[in-house]
Amino acid sequence: MTSSGFPFVIYLQVFNAKTAELLSHHQVEIQQKFPKEGWVEQDPKEILKSVHECVERTCEKLQQLNIDITNIKAIGVSNQRETTVVWDKTTGEPLYNAIVWLDLRTQSTVERLLKRIPGKNKSFFKFRTGLPLSTYFSAVKLRWLLDNVEEIRQAVDDGRAMFGTIDSWLIWSLTGGKNGGVHCTDVTNASRTMLFNIHSLEWDPELCQFFDIPVEILPKVRSSSEIYGLMVCFLVLSFQCLGDQSAALVGQMCFQDGQAKNTYGTGCFLLCNTGQKSVFSQHGLLTTIAYKLGRDKPVCYALEGSVAIAGAVVRWLRDNLGIVKTAQEVEKLAAEAGTSYGCYFVPAFSGLYAPYWEPSARGIICGLTQFTNKKHIAFAALEAVCFQTREILDAMNKDCGIPLNQLQVDGGMTNNKVLMQLQSDILCIPVVKPSMPETTALGAAMAAGAAEGVGIWSLNPGDLTAVTCERFEPQINPEESEFRYARWKKAVMKSMGWETSEAPSNGDTSIFCSLPLGFFIMSSMIMLIGAKFTIED
Repeated sequence: MTSSGFPFVIYLQVFNAKTAELLSHHQVEIQQKFPKEGWVEQDPKEILKSVHECVERTCEKLQQLNIDITNIKAIGVSNQRETTVVWDKTTGEPLYNAIVWLDLRTQSTVERLLKRIPGKNKSFFKFRTGLPLSTYFSAVKLRWLLDNVEEIRQAVDDGRAMFGTIDSWLIWSLTGGKNGGVHCTDVTNASRTMLFNIHSLEWDPELCQFFDIPVEILPKVRSSSEIYGLMVCFLVLSFQCLGDQSAALVGQMCFQDGQAKNTYGTGCFLLCNTGQKSVFSQHGLLTTIAYKLGRDKPVCYALEGSVAIAGAVVRWLRDNLGIVKTAQEVEKLAAEAGTSYGCYFVPAFSGLYAPYWEPSARGIICGLTQFTNKKHIAFAALEAVCFQTREILDAMNKDCGIPLNQLQVDGGMTNNKVLMQLQSDILCIPVVKPSMPETTALGAAMAAGAAEGVGIWSLNPGDLTAVTCERFEPQINPEESEFRYARWKKAVMKSMGWETSEAPSNGDTSIFCSLPLGFFIMSSMIMLIGAKFTIED
């Protein structure tokens, strides 16, 4: 039985290339599908239909603003990076639903593959891919599809199958589909498949052989900023794509070595630009491609720390515990409390991600007393987001060797001023929030407008539009911060080892029953960006 989940949002946003002003936008909600416990899917055709609707509605809004839509010069796509789609190039039809990045059905596939690796070392391919073997990445999802979906196996045998992440599916469809659509992806998305060598910037034959993936079905890998092809329905250039976290890095203008941003959505994603040097973490972080802004431009790398549960903990307080009616109430309750009163919340609903990568952990609230109330729990929930960021930032500082002197932030949760002040207090450094909240969309627009042959958006530091920011300075002394952080670490240790590999005798312990997945997905958005318009008088 297939159940519907919470909405996933398709966004389209339009920017002025000269001023970086957001001119217009539209969004459409689609549903997740949860066919079985731990399975998360999306309908690729529904995603494509929603993109078309966003284009039409946004063009109508632009015309109402007396903006000539023929002045659109470029379109870019920013997408969730690991979600996997396979389709038939002769019919243009998907051969299965898209398997979403956090889908857990491939755990048995991972365990089977690990048996073929010396010492069952999950990091065996780390120095080629920057990634551990995990259900997270696309190669394992594609292997599952080939093992379990006869229609896909047959299409591969017949030479009809095409694989891609969501960017590839959209670009192929929008540039002609079965009538000559462009089958490509960019280096940032390719680097999240576990099939891509992040040094040679090519599909790795040995990795493809290990996963038994035919190279013929893979998209051509291109830079993050070049003309890919013509968008058939709109007669403008569709030329650029960036994974969502890379787009946010560009949107935050983190072009220098050591610059970093943290995006607060459903989870937290901290990326630090390491320049042309790929740095391999000794402290639980991923090595990924940050961007390659042109065919002849060098590739830049990043260290990435990912936290599964950030904004999702606020939704959990609302939908599962019912202690608030709106997400905004959590900020109000936390402000009224002003302290957790010794209460610590570890929201390890799906285990712990970076820097622990501990799947046996489960969420706990500890330090409760008779005095504890919902205000203290709300404060502890926000504080948990900040402590998790502190952990991945500490890991990043150790790997990079140069501590950050401030943290640039973006994402929906940054509207919570209590959270931002807490983050500064716990990190003991300033937190800087740009006034332009849509940095992921902005980054996609910047890369799009900078593409060779378009050239309407300069990425030279001196040419970039200055962004006004709100700054949060630490307001507690470092000793208090360290004390609270030490208590948090103690709570984290108590959260580990709860889950075992044994199947439960009854009941449903799936994380997907306790966590509203639609909210989890919403941090990964598809965006099409029109990068230049002229406003008519």
